[in-house]
Amino acid sequence: MSDDAHTPAAPRSAPAAPRSAPAAPRRAGTYRTFYSEPLTVASAQGCTITDTSGIDFLDAYNNVPVLGHSHPAIADAVHAQLLRANTHTRYLDDVVDAYSRDLLALLPQHIESVVYTCSGSEANDLALQVAAYSSMSEGVIVARRAYHGTTSATAAISPSLSPAPRDHVVTVDIPDADDPDFGRLLAGRVRRAAAELERRGHGTSAFVLDSTMTSEGIIAGEHVRLALAVDAVHDAGGFYIADEVQAGFFRTGTWWGYESLGVAPDLVTFGKPMGGGMPVAAVAGPRVVFSDFGGQQRYFNTFAGTPAPIAAAHTVLNALRDGGFGERVPEAGQRLGDGLSDALAEAGVDGRVRRAGLMVGVDLQPAAGDAARAGAWAGELVEAMYARRVLVSRTGPGDAVVKIRPPLVITDEEIDRLIEAFRGALEDVGSAYA
Repeated sequence: MSDDAHTPAAPRSAPAAPRSAPAAPRRAGTYRTFYSEPLTVASAQGCTITDTSGIDFLDAYNNVPVLGHSHPAIADAVHAQLLRANTHTRYLDDVVDAYSRDLLALLPQHIESVVYTCSGSEANDLALQVAAYSSMSEGVIVARRAYHGTTSATAAISPSLSPAPRDHVVTVDIPDADDPDFGRLLAGRVRRAAAELERRGHGTSAFVLDSTMTSEGIIAGEHVRLALAVDAVHDAGGFYIADEVQAGFFRTGTWWGYESLGVAPDLVTFGKPMGGGMPVAAVAGPRVVFSDFGGQQRYFNTFAGTPAPIAAAHTVLNALRDGGFGERVPEAGQRLGDGLSDALAEAGVDGRVRRAGLMVGVDLQPAAGDAARAGAWAGELVEAMYARRVLVSRTGPGDAVVKIRPPLVITDEEIDRLIEAFRGALEDVGSAYA
């Protein structure tokens, strides 16, 4: 790992005793906090968040600070650009050009152009616009519980936000990751979805998929392949959009999550960890596609791709490229996955650990189990780990999958602490199926 990978501060407090039964998270308008007693942040370094009482928490959830919180090289890069210039992309800037070249060099040869946005939602929104224009269709195929953003267009293709389906959107069920027929099953469902969109008069503009299928409970494994499904999308005249907002930048152990799926995207979107905490995201695709779209439809984003966030993004990219993360992330993920599996076995819990690098899900729903019951239990486990000063969340069907997604600089010692907190949380709350 490179010298500029930030070393986290040692925790200053021992795990506390478990708290009482959790209350509902606090809400204010459309916002809501994590945990029954919200965490108020005073500072953060590496994988440690310190609250206003001086108590340290292991951050095993936030993947925006991919190199850890408060990374000094990112801060220095942003500071230097704020003192130099802060124009928008109607002006040329060597900082932006250099990053664009380095980013595109990590993508398939046919991905030749990049357009910047401020958020993953905006990136997916723009990708939908490009796909609709190029395909002359508006129908979109997504996974049953997908999340792709909060703009009007991306919320419409995010059934995890609202279960009410839109007429131009058809959802598909993702097969079980362990099914050796995964690729053929998914392709058949995509073909049927495309036929339904054609019947409704929308046609197929895109199949949009988060490369780790995070909202589905994190789907990964040797059988999880997309080639046949992408063929089905192309046969219907649509684009395959790889949503790398959560899966990208070495989260899965490779630069991009789609690499393990055996396909190359027509368009790819980035966000979250891209700037290590700065608001920057992007869409990348073939030059001719963007040229055709830009020739007829005007797109401009005042704050996207300006020098300060791009300097942060370049710092992240360089650190990931030069820091040995291709070896470290699979190794760390294996250590974490094995430890969680051992903890489940020791507790007699029939759960499954699904993992793509350091994107880890612990599925607590047994075969033919009660998703609502498992989801409530997962919620108790998340709260019990919070009481033990470890931050995780949950996802998947019925929110029954504990979601673990730490900064990539997490150390072996911190992984072991996480595993011990999970083991202790299992003891604290007992089994939902006892």
